[in-house]
Amino acid sequence: MAGKRILDEDSVLKARLRDIMRLAESERKPGFVGFLDERQAAAAHSFMESLEASGYLFWGGYEGAERVMLGVFPGFQEPGAELFPISGITASYRDKDVLTHRDFLGALLNLGIVRETLGDILIEEGRCVFFCRSEISDFLLSQTEKIGGVGVRLSPGAERPFPALHRFREFTAVVASARLDCVVAAAVGTSREKAAEKIRSGLVMLNHKAVCSPSAAVIEGNRVSIRGTGRFILDAVGPVTKKGRLRIAGRKYI
Repeated sequence: MAGKRILDEDSVLKARLRDIMRLAESERKPGFVGFLDERQAAAAHSFMESLEASGYLFWGGYEGAERVMLGVFPGFQEPGAELFPISGITASYRDKDVLTHRDFLGALLNLGIVRETLGDILIEEGRCVFFCRSEISDFLLSQTEKIGGVGVRLSPGAERPFPALHRFREFTAVVASARLDCVVAAAVGTSREKAAEKIRSGLVMLNHKAVCSPSAAVIEGNRVSIRGTGRFILDAVGPVTKKGRLRIAGRKYI
């Protein structure tokens, strides 16, 4: 079921990409899709590569952004980050008030906007920096006075350094082999059989792509997401123990 949903989403995304490619050439101006999440961005990148397309760029408002827009530019125009309709907004509040990503996302979506118009939401004590499509920035600035019951002051723009996008908790484990089911089981604390069931059901993504084979190999740097459970980055695969098992280490998103 999850696999079919993803296929349907990708079909819609490909159709949108074809449309903006045609418009970029016919109207001779750039077109933009997104913000896209990591999986959507990976799918869009693969699709553009399959067409041997040029003149496109992914950008989320800052280097290393997780949620990004895809810009497609006409042949005469050099792609540039400054051309993207992305605005940064800063929310300030008291240091003693604790607000989360969920608080900000929920409050902003409750204003009636859709998720695709929002990019990354970066939070630290007393400050949140988030990115949005430029056409809704004035609306958000004028309509947002509270987040999670806490009074906030919104202002256009954002000063560097930005807050960190994610926090992690490190983990280590010893597994039978570098198979996806072994690694998933160790990372989330479940049995190998249950991990394999999740994988076959299309609930596990490896580097933002659905993988339905429990025996798929994993390597250092792989990113794994388990729907409804969490996600992690695999930082080390090995060395092999004296008993022939494999040590792994990684970071779970928290």
